[in-house]
Amino acid sequence: MQTVLQSGLVILACLLLLIFLAAPAAAKPQRIISLAPHITELLYAVGAGEQVVAVSDYSDYPSAALALPRVASYASINIEAIIALQPDLIIAWQNGNPPADIKRLQKFGFNVKLSNPVHLEDIATELSYLGQLTGQQQQAEAQAAIFNQQLTALRQQYQHKKRLRVFFAMSTKPLSTVANNAWPQQMLTICAADNIFSTSKGDYPQIGIEQVVAARPEVIIQAATDTRRADQQYWQRYRDIPAVANQQFLTVNADYMFRTAPRTLLGINQLCQGLDTFR
Repeated sequence: MQTVLQSGLVILACLLLLIFLAAPAAAKPQRIISLAPHITELLYAVGAGEQVVAVSDYSDYPSAALALPRVASYASINIEAIIALQPDLIIAWQNGNPPADIKRLQKFGFNVKLSNPVHLEDIATELSYLGQLTGQQQQAEAQAAIFNQQLTALRQQYQHKKRLRVFFAMSTKPLSTVANNAWPQQMLTICAADNIFSTSKGDYPQIGIEQVVAARPEVIIQAATDTRRADQQYWQRYRDIPAVANQQFLTVNADYMFRTAPRTLLGINQLCQGLDTFR
């Protein structure tokens, strides 16, 4: 009796295996829409660029993304345009796209997945996740491993550096900075830089110039783009700030600093190497 039962179980297992092997593999999505610039970069990084049919405003990297139609901004998602494109996968930014618009897309029956990197290490996780969603697991896992290795190496390289007191100027009108868990704050930590407002309320607080003068930073850091230059002239009237008295300003690439994508490593390198010149 026991032998018959065992034989039956073996036959059942074989049948299940045959059914599994005969089942078609999940179809790779061929019409993907990205609703944030960092998502666009991540999709191209994992090798899914040719599957992307539309992107958000400011999706300008890599250059191939510039040719794609725009269907979203920070303020809204163009639902009608997305319906016309009939995507089989939409990747939305959980903390960046309007929640009401995301819910509307889901109600229309679209396959909507969310991206929400919070920490530097999450970039590798996002790469792996998008690789699974897009059928590009092999390249995604390779890129994730490279990112983790380089991030670990940067942490080790700068952990014993001489520390600097810095002020990161998000803008001068109004005067604002970074703190707590803001993306640039995490990079400053790696670069052995002590942000004078690191524990202020919120991640991107507005502050008064008198607070900056009193804190006496040694270096002032400003992010810039091709269309928005760093405003060093603003600071020249405040000679009581050591950074101004010694003309110790550092300009970094805003795209590297604020987009949660593999190019974040370039931002960390640029920031750390720039601060090294003032040590």
